[in-house]
Amino acid sequence: MSLDDGIAQIQEKITAVSADIEMKTVKMSAEEARISVYAPAGEMNAIQDATLMPTIELLNSDGLDIQVFVYDKNA
Repeated sequence: MSLDDGIAQIQEKITAVSADIEMKTVKMSAEEARISVYAPAGEMNAIQDATLMPTIELLNSDGLDIQVFVYDKNA
């Protein structure tokens, strides 16, 4: 799987949990990316829960290190 495919997969998981978010993605290398998610406080834990295992699976199976950082968009 390519990094772009992995990013798209994780972004789908995030938008399935909440549509009221902003996402910023930074590719740090060919195998590593950071997704910053700005979400309502009440949805932060659900986003973290929805992305934890998929990011671990991408790391173990494809060597892709996609980190998800969730922030309160109203803070």
